[in-house]
Amino acid sequence: MFLQILQRTTSHEQTFNSYFLYQVCLSEVLEKIQLHLHLNPSEMLCCKRKSYYVAAACIFAFTLMILYYLWTQGHSLLPNITPQEGNLCRGELASNTITAIKGTRTFIIAPYFDNRKSKITRVIGIVHHEKVKDLFCWFCCQPDGEIYVSTAAIDVHSDRFGFPYGAADLLCSEPQNCDPNFVSISWEPKGNIDQLPRFEIKNRKPETLPIEFTVCLSPMFGNYSNVLQFIQAMEMYKILGAQKVIIYKNSCSQLMEKALEFYIAEGTIEIIPWPITSYLNVSSRWHFSMDTKDIGYYGQITALNDCVYRNMYKSKFVLLNDIDEIILPMKHPDWKIMMSGLQEQNPGAGIFLFESHVFPKTVYASTDIFNITSWNAVPGVNILQHIHREPNRKNVFNPKKMIVDPRKVVQTSVHSVLHAYADSVNVPIDIALIYHCREALQGKLPRESLIRDTTIWRYNSSLVMNVNKVLQKTVF
Repeated sequence: MFLQILQRTTSHEQTFNSYFLYQVCLSEVLEKIQLHLHLNPSEMLCCKRKSYYVAAACIFAFTLMILYYLWTQGHSLLPNITPQEGNLCRGELASNTITAIKGTRTFIIAPYFDNRKSKITRVIGIVHHEKVKDLFCWFCCQPDGEIYVSTAAIDVHSDRFGFPYGAADLLCSEPQNCDPNFVSISWEPKGNIDQLPRFEIKNRKPETLPIEFTVCLSPMFGNYSNVLQFIQAMEMYKILGAQKVIIYKNSCSQLMEKALEFYIAEGTIEIIPWPITSYLNVSSRWHFSMDTKDIGYYGQITALNDCVYRNMYKSKFVLLNDIDEIILPMKHPDWKIMMSGLQEQNPGAGIFLFESHVFPKTVYASTDIFNITSWNAVPGVNILQHIHREPNRKNVFNPKKMIVDPRKVVQTSVHSVLHAYADSVNVPIDIALIYHCREALQGKLPRESLIRDTTIWRYNSSLVMNVNKVLQKTVF
């Protein structure tokens, strides 16, 4: 019995909710002892004495044992509700996308209410995987005038790729009698809440999925200036069914700013400021061995996870890909029809993985038939010129990007979902592929070894017309 309780206590899912676990464990112990007393008191473990006083002593001793174990596992994991005078939510409301928690090597992005398994606040953040050991969640419960402090379970995502800092979920058990709208994160369970930034807990009131498809793009950085390909991608997304595109922007060129302003005014793009370079020494590479900085690829994984939760109750589907990638249907005219078929064939799936295929931007095809010579004056790549893709390489992993049901995702990486409440499906290339127009991966291949694939040209009429309209309002 005791071993079973210890196993439960050390389980990952129960750690952040240990107060309620303690109640469950204690009630089970009482029930077992009561059963033994009813059947045969002489068989009690405590010296086998036929005495209800001894049985009571056993209950008391066992309770102390459980309390001591829980205390040593995580300081005090019991909820700490402290009465305060006046308005509790006096801490300054965080207004930045990234907020540093002083002295903790912790950066908070946003908290989200998550009751898919239990009543918790899931705080998306970035932490140092070794240095951050203890964090506490401070909930202010209005209008009762109480503060609830719970220990955060720190879950650093497994796909850290060797960098010291990585995406993390801070899992905060919420009060039973309160639905807090704000939470603060601290390195200690006591102190003055006035000194802590407070964060609004999102997803408290789910919306009714007004959007069908939202595209979440990896961070825009490095003074990004590939204007033509960006506009083409935006117009392709809209043609295929996207109603919203989320961009985590670190930096871009002035001309790119004009294009962004156009799409913001149109209502297509939502910009999330991403000033990660103000806090960490970032790498533009994906692995620590390639570039020994604090965090990889401008915090890409953290941004993607935040985007999933940000749109969990706003969008039926979320696409996770890069700016130079398009999930391109091969059989269907758009994503809606394609996803309807995929869901019908895979009723238990919530994550759909699409193979990435490189269309080298150094291999050109003639586009004279489209009458788009004016595009030559626009900085960037013209995807209509690139219709040759590299063949698959033997024994080399073909990376994938995803369309997901965000309500089924717990944690995501770049090329797969790490934890989900649904199955993943690898979508065959004859259904769809990732059109990835970038530098060649097999640069020494002769042109005749490439595969001519004109699928993108199926959309040329609408694409050319729409891109011309945008260029007239932004560049020309």
